[in-house]
Amino acid sequence: METIKKRKQTAVYVYEAPLRLWHWVTVLSVIVLCVTGYFIGSPLPTMPGEAIDNYLMGYIRFAHFTAGYIAAIGFLGRIYWAFAGNSHARELFMPKLFSRKWWGEVWHEVRWYLFLEKTPKKYIGHNPLGQMAMFFFFVLGMIFMIITGFALYSEGLGQGSWADTMFGWVIPMMGQSQDVHTWHHLGMWYLIIFIMLHVYVAIREDIMSRQSLISTMVGGWRMFKDDRPD
Repeated sequence: METIKKRKQTAVYVYEAPLRLWHWVTVLSVIVLCVTGYFIGSPLPTMPGEAIDNYLMGYIRFAHFTAGYIAAIGFLGRIYWAFAGNSHARELFMPKLFSRKWWGEVWHEVRWYLFLEKTPKKYIGHNPLGQMAMFFFFVLGMIFMIITGFALYSEGLGQGSWADTMFGWVIPMMGQSQDVHTWHHLGMWYLIIFIMLHVYVAIREDIMSRQSLISTMVGGWRMFKDDRPD
């Protein structure tokens, strides 16, 4: 007799609404920052005519500054929600770096992504490798970009401004303004590499590990699928 398989599905509520809102606002902000940041670092050719009629780079810089404010304020809100939200809201900021068992699970996930493991482990929140990647790539990366970004922004606002008071120390510490520009630009590519890996892993896990990732960040529920013979 032919075996009939029934798909059994379990749902667990993982990501609360404020966290999901922050995620998608940050996605849009970072996209704007990367696109405008690229053109700030590699400006478009000079346009003909009067400067007053061609304010394209001004609009690009304005979009960059606005997205930077939104990303920075959102990041502060995300830190707050790490304490106010559920346990999964803290995973990005608190990887278990001193746990031998945790590192063993990180290694298992590395082997899984390299197609050396046949069976994935399932986690309600981020898996250990995901926690580590989010912390070192995204959390530390965003902190670096916010600090260096507002340090550069303080040059336009001038001495004595709030940005100069809070972040003006960064430029002399790193050498000079051009050095900060260079590191800030490299930080953009650092985040772009992370984003590419993040999207790949999310799609791969949705397909291969039979647990939802992308839809979880939309509706908050993680779906665990399992085919079992009837």
